[in-house]
Amino acid sequence: MERLIIEELLQWKSSPRRKPLILNGARQVGKTWILKHFGQMYYDNVAYINCDKESLAAKLFEDYDVKRIIQALEAMTNTQIVAGKTLIIIDEIQEVPRGLHALKYFAENAPEQHIAVAGSLLGLLLHQGESFPVGKVNMLQMYPMTFLEFLKAIGEDKMYQQLVNREWSVTNTVHEKIVKHLRMYLYVGGMPEAVQAYCDNVPLREIRSIHNEILTAYINDLSKHAPKEQVVRITQVFRSIPAQIAKENKKFVFGMLKKGARAKEFELAIQWLMDAGLVHKVCQVSKPEAPLTFYEESNAFKLFLLDCGLLGAMNMTDATEAMLTDNIFEEYNGALTEQLVLQELKCVPNLPVYYYTKPNSQQEIDFLIEIKNCVIPVEAKAGENLQAKSLKQFILENKSGKAIKTSLKQYKGNEVIDNVPLYALYCYLGERLEAMRRGGERREARGERREARIRKMRQ
Repeated sequence: MERLIIEELLQWKSSPRRKPLILNGARQVGKTWILKHFGQMYYDNVAYINCDKESLAAKLFEDYDVKRIIQALEAMTNTQIVAGKTLIIIDEIQEVPRGLHALKYFAENAPEQHIAVAGSLLGLLLHQGESFPVGKVNMLQMYPMTFLEFLKAIGEDKMYQQLVNREWSVTNTVHEKIVKHLRMYLYVGGMPEAVQAYCDNVPLREIRSIHNEILTAYINDLSKHAPKEQVVRITQVFRSIPAQIAKENKKFVFGMLKKGARAKEFELAIQWLMDAGLVHKVCQVSKPEAPLTFYEESNAFKLFLLDCGLLGAMNMTDATEAMLTDNIFEEYNGALTEQLVLQELKCVPNLPVYYYTKPNSQQEIDFLIEIKNCVIPVEAKAGENLQAKSLKQFILENKSGKAIKTSLKQYKGNEVIDNVPLYALYCYLGERLEAMRRGGERREARGERREARIRKMRQ
């Protein structure tokens, strides 16, 4: 399966400032596979070790002598390690003492070595007092497969390329076909095992079984590593998420966990879920101004799962709706649609994501993103109804970049609002990032045209 993160891995390989790489992400998102694939494609050989399965791994980092560690790795993997030509992969590094800290010494004493580590629960190490090699490592985050990657996996190469190239006039002609694939993606999700099963024509009910097995494994992992007093709270928070985002107002409400619940009781449980990569926390901002992080309100937030397929499994979404109708986008107050949009946003590197609610008002913007100090509102619509009063009001009241309205409608752009199909959001943002980071937009001319559009909206 082709994964978009391969481009970031290539940048890491060729960087003159390359350091040991930590590939972070939840269990079963494909970290091990992509590192092995990357090594096979772009190196002469791969020295791979799984610390969870290799009995001698516990002694690998008994000291920080890099030369000795490399010799040990050669013996354990039966592979000659040549700097620059061998990719060293240390999987499940969280299972061995001092493994993560050892990367500091690779950075300092063997910078010529190409070493990448992965682990499903690396974020949890910080709770256990593991020393993190700050400033001595590069980090990449891996997520479930995007819709674009899903298209590639199911053999829709032409459709994939049209979206990558942003050929809107072409994609508009095959819009209905893409939407059918998008419905299935909402059901199958982006967990590689589930996607592979779909490609192998496994019945959809069995794909649900895969989802449920993954969900069970996540809870078991946390139960094994989290303090006993937190396990119940972690489970309560995790299981409440479908109901939380099915509300009209998707703000996380602690009272839904238990009567009289307080934030202080559950903030550590939420942090555990975030560190394990199982949930995304989207905070509210008090002002829709750059930099958004300055206005973050950590006590007001939404929680999303890492994958729409897993969310559908928890909601017990019917497969027939994904196969035959667009109702799947509108169910649960558009929860799956908003989940989809959030996933696509999170997969864009270095993209801050928040939401905004105007005080003493019904105006709420589903998401705010920031590109090069420019705040852009993103409204997620579940169907084809493009009425977005909050978005229009936001545009009239705030100086922001071009607004985005994403829905099941075909692509249509103007100087104020771009209507972007749900299936094209990731590709569209890629284009926006390229343009804004190049400084390729003619801001003055665009600003004049935008003001003219806004004046027309006011009329």
